[in-house]
Amino acid sequence: MNEFRAALLQMVAEPTEEANRKKGMEYCRRAKAMGADLALFPEMWSTGYTMDWKPEAMKALATAADGPFVRAFQDLARELEMAIGITYLEQYEPAPRNTLTVFDRFGSPVLTYAKVHTCDFDIESRLTPGDDFYTADLDTAEGPVKIGAMICFDREFPESARILMLKGAEIILVPNACPMELNRLTQLRARAYENMVGIATANYAYGQPDCNGHSTAFDGMAYGEIRPGVVESRDTLILEAGENEGIYLATFPMDKIRTYRKNEVHGNAYRHPAKYRALIEETIREPFVRPDYRP
Repeated sequence: MNEFRAALLQMVAEPTEEANRKKGMEYCRRAKAMGADLALFPEMWSTGYTMDWKPEAMKALATAADGPFVRAFQDLARELEMAIGITYLEQYEPAPRNTLTVFDRFGSPVLTYAKVHTCDFDIESRLTPGDDFYTADLDTAEGPVKIGAMICFDREFPESARILMLKGAEIILVPNACPMELNRLTQLRARAYENMVGIATANYAYGQPDCNGHSTAFDGMAYGEIRPGVVESRDTLILEAGENEGIYLATFPMDKIRTYRKNEVHGNAYRHPAKYRALIEETIREPFVRPDYRP
């Protein structure tokens, strides 16, 4: 396999779910025309990351995983023969979830992931967190790619990408809804570097409340041969959008990424898991105790 092309759909949301369905489908068609293997939406596209503090109102905003909004993108993936990563506020008990479902180019659901690290210091405390991180084999016209997913705030926990790497992820999809500034971009760069994975992040465009575009893609290859026998550090950033709405096509050179992963020192090559027992210690001590923490 030579390349995997991910279209980052950087948009401003519309006022209704139906309007977001129509706009999202239009952007997917444009992504297909650009040659994308997969189109990725920003976080919680069904509502435009709109939520409500009142539980019943929050539930009223949610959409079923097998309902007409999500099915529309399943049907479109099949029609376009292009994978689609659609995001939505999912109907769930006891409270909705912040969810991504990836349909492959045949319209089959290959991965559904609910945000594990909900922002419990804010309105996402009203959501049900996801319970694990998942990977899946995504069939493309050029061959399979092992994908995984994390959503926005998941990025800030090294464990999210590390678990996905350990489960075989080659490309991590990251729907997003926040201002992408220096430190958040640095986090994504670090997750790609330390796990030798590609990371594709789709954010809302400027004009969406508290968002500024800057969707990005990192290929995870921190070193490269600049001429025969000479290897130097390189920037793993392969795409950074500006602030405006648009479709930004990130091309991941899969053959090169796989060769790099077979030979470099990061990822799972030299880890010592038996010495990391403190990572699964559940006690939280000062100065990190927070009254709104949910186990």
